[in-house]
Amino acid sequence: MAVIPDTVATQFISEGSRCAAWLTRPTGAGPHPAVVLAHGLGANRTMALARYEQHFSAAGIATLAFDYRNLGASDGNPRQRLSLRRHRRDISAALDFVRSTPGIDPARVALWGTSLGAMHVLRVAAERPDVAAVVVQCPIVDGPATLRRLGWAPLLRVGPAVVADALRAAAGRPRRYIAIVGPPGSRAAVTVPGAEDGWNSTVDPGGSFDNRIAALNVVEIAVTSAKRKARRIAAPLLVCVSQRETLMNPRHAEDVAKRAPHGVARYYDGDHFQIYHPPLLAGLLADQTAFLKEHLHVGSA
Repeated sequence: MAVIPDTVATQFISEGSRCAAWLTRPTGAGPHPAVVLAHGLGANRTMALARYEQHFSAAGIATLAFDYRNLGASDGNPRQRLSLRRHRRDISAALDFVRSTPGIDPARVALWGTSLGAMHVLRVAAERPDVAAVVVQCPIVDGPATLRRLGWAPLLRVGPAVVADALRAAAGRPRRYIAIVGPPGSRAAVTVPGAEDGWNSTVDPGGSFDNRIAALNVVEIAVTSAKRKARRIAAPLLVCVSQRETLMNPRHAEDVAKRAPHGVARYYDGDHFQIYHPPLLAGLLADQTAFLKEHLHVGSA
């Protein structure tokens, strides 16, 4: 993976566990505004985050990318245990860390989330009045809606693995894993056409993707939603909606923008994964950067 100038590897502690993180600073004197980047289901920093780090820092906004506990370069066992509650606490710990970092203006720190990471940052922002702005893209905001889009057949195929994993977890035994994404008809959590290629398309050269999840974790994803929390988000919110969203009916993302007191939606003619790549990426980055510069007062602080 290419090294980004002015990026330093760092770490922070979340509930006693070390989370690997990468801080990218803009050039020039601070204090700088910043944005915490929260990734999606099973993803790590080597999956497409570099383009956001580079673009935002070039616009005068520091970035903090990190890996959730149990994933990527962060500590925690069992590996690939994806707890939404723990992910939210990791984001909150990342927010505390960057707000206390010398050279960062603690009053101008935003949250950014992609895919399932969008659900996390929306819920964190609803509880944290110190968040200055929120950006989400191709957001998965409602587990039941995602289940309806993906269909019941994949859940039935992984059902035995979910039961086995629950029994193993209760007994303190090694977890039972399933693939996060796979071809249609496979025993994976996500099997819609194109999803496997889409997931892999986000892995940077030299990066990696551990395509597995503790099977029981799919239940938490299927029943969790951020929609009811949207009304409690005080910060300005930009929702970047994929109009041909693969993993959820896009109207649920629109609903979040409508419910949030200061929400706005922007639309992109692509599916869940095309938004990460040209030709959509340039317009997406321009919209997100303009929004962050406005609400983080870049150039006026």
